[in-house]
Amino acid sequence: MTDELVRVKVLLLFGDEAEIVADVPEEERAAPERYPAAQIAQAVGLEPRQLPGRALTAEVGPDNRLRGWQLA
Repeated sequence: MTDELVRVKVLLLFGDEAEIVADVPEEERAAPERYPAAQIAQAVGLEPRQLPGRALTAEVGPDNRLRGWQLA
């Protein structure tokens, strides 16, 4: 089985976490989810402070958590 690939956007950093939303029009978005900013930054080759505003892709794992971060 292949994991689903989705486009997401980093809204902002909240402490050590990045707030992530689907990269869709604002009125279609669900509530932001938080993920470790350092983990995402390392995966995409950026510093955590460079994440807000970035469009990324991620795989939706079997537990519905995102992983496999890449710059979009």
